[in-house]
Amino acid sequence: MRFLSRGRLWPGPALLAMIALLFVAAIWAILGAATRTPAGGLPHPLAPKAASTHTPVAPPGPVATPTMTIAPGSAVVVGIGDSVTSATVCGCTGFVESYAAQLPTAAGGPARAVNLGTNGLTAAGLRALLTSPSPTASGVAEADILLVTIGANDLMPLLSQWQSGSCPAACYSPSVDAVGSDLSAILAAAKELRGGRTTQVLVTDYWNVFADGDVAHDSEGPAYLRWSDELTRALNNRICTAAENAGATCVDLYAPYKGDGSRNPTALLAGDGDHPNAAGNQLISSALLAATSLP
Repeated sequence: MRFLSRGRLWPGPALLAMIALLFVAAIWAILGAATRTPAGGLPHPLAPKAASTHTPVAPPGPVATPTMTIAPGSAVVVGIGDSVTSATVCGCTGFVESYAAQLPTAAGGPARAVNLGTNGLTAAGLRALLTSPSPTASGVAEADILLVTIGANDLMPLLSQWQSGSCPAACYSPSVDAVGSDLSAILAAAKELRGGRTTQVLVTDYWNVFADGDVAHDSEGPAYLRWSDELTRALNNRICTAAENAGATCVDLYAPYKGDGSRNPTALLAGDGDHPNAAGNQLISSALLAATSLP
């Protein structure tokens, strides 16, 4: 039952009790919300924090520097020189090609071989090729390893002088010195063509500047063998001096072919007694490989 007072309606006792109950329920709802986890699964700011399940990421360590190696097959081996280099006489695999094929991986092998050897080429002729635009100069510019065998053809006129009478040291020394001077210029030109790039240069000497073995013994005789041996030793000394002065490596072929000079090299020579056969070319390749510096 309601009571009227100055025109307003006042609630009865039952209504007041209902209002009180609604007020208490509202208070309990507010307190309960303070401990609930809202939608989305994120903890409420007032709720106790659960133990973390996140695994911290360790700070990055130092970055390892990759080891620099020469890729297999990346090296270019260029051979320049005379018919010993070209290997056309024996009709076999030349030492330039076999050396490149057997070059260790650490040195960039198996390498690509470029054989620029020319039959009859002299040191003076090779010097001219390297100091003017030519395919030989372009090839040398690309070399990672340069093989040089030159000088024997420059001495060919001396053979006819010896056959005409004699040709002692006073006769052959000027020609030997000229080869040394030309070789020095060849190596300087090769360095310039490389533009400062590091190139390993291997310069060979000779077992004989002319024919040797049984062929030479039968056609020219023992006196010729003694004289050509003397001449060869003189040229070899000059070749090695020029190579070493240029910072190149002189690779001896005399001892592998003839030992102390008493060994007969016929088994290593082609039918002309002058050029290496297949076994001789492989022997040269082995000598060059033994002299090759590895990184």
